[in-house]
Amino acid sequence: MHLGLTPWRISGSVDAQELTRQASLAEGWGYESFWLPENHFTGDAAIPEPLMLLAAVAAGTRTIRLATTSYLLPVRHPLQAAEQVAVLDRLSGGRVVLGVGRGYATAMFSAFSVSRKEKREIFRDCLDVMMRAWQGETVALDETSEPVLLSPLPVQKPHPPIWVAAFGPKALRQAGSLGFPYLASPMEPIGRLRENYERHRLACNEAGVQIPPEVPIMRTVFVSENTRLVSDIRDRLEEEARNLSGSGLRKGLSMEVDDWAIVGEPSAVRDRLAYYRSELGMTHVIVTRLRIGQIESGELERSVALTAELVE
Repeated sequence: MHLGLTPWRISGSVDAQELTRQASLAEGWGYESFWLPENHFTGDAAIPEPLMLLAAVAAGTRTIRLATTSYLLPVRHPLQAAEQVAVLDRLSGGRVVLGVGRGYATAMFSAFSVSRKEKREIFRDCLDVMMRAWQGETVALDETSEPVLLSPLPVQKPHPPIWVAAFGPKALRQAGSLGFPYLASPMEPIGRLRENYERHRLACNEAGVQIPPEVPIMRTVFVSENTRLVSDIRDRLEEEARNLSGSGLRKGLSMEVDDWAIVGEPSAVRDRLAYYRSELGMTHVIVTRLRIGQIESGELERSVALTAELVE
């Protein structure tokens, strides 16, 4: 099973040195991929340019793959996005995994003058142009544009691995029709994940494309031998679930922590990871720190290191 993670501490004030330090530690512990989300106009939580941050991480690491959970294509020019991804793939020696998404925030679409109703069509068209450009095809965006040839091309052929972040039936159908792995929200309960992966498989079959072998699952993971701390973390997560229930993408969120997080002592976490593997066919677990709240950094780092020891 492949092991990845998002930073355990990140905000608008986190500098490149801290981000690289975390990725370097994770690389040493055995993590295979380091993931950054994208979001805009969210104050200190904003991460508007994940590829720029990952370029800094590339310079301070050697083997860990550099990944995005949701590089938002509808707000980008396809050729410029293709160039940026290709440059990062070159810079890192072919370590990019591109998780792409459509986005959902009304304020973001309004700020970038993008029609939210057309985001899926824009997403598909943008990705199509990017893929053709990465493969060395001459590309013109329309009949009035002069054809151009992308340079440099990515190291990985025909292009870096593409995963599709999806939430809801329409997005799942689109992800399946493309034949790319589906990356779920880390807040999805187990029952919904099971349904969503089945929808994704059906969409692949309907489109006549091969079902991808990768089954990545993002989860809030915290492991500690300190039983009191584990109990405290579970209480915090339950409170967050109550606070978020019924709001936006978290609507219908289960109140049961074990439905969407993996928290416990080492043996319990090992068993839970094995359960995800047997029940959902999980091939990649991406450890995230969502909604845990304020925890001493040393405890977080110990949890991240210990998690790596539990993954077989």
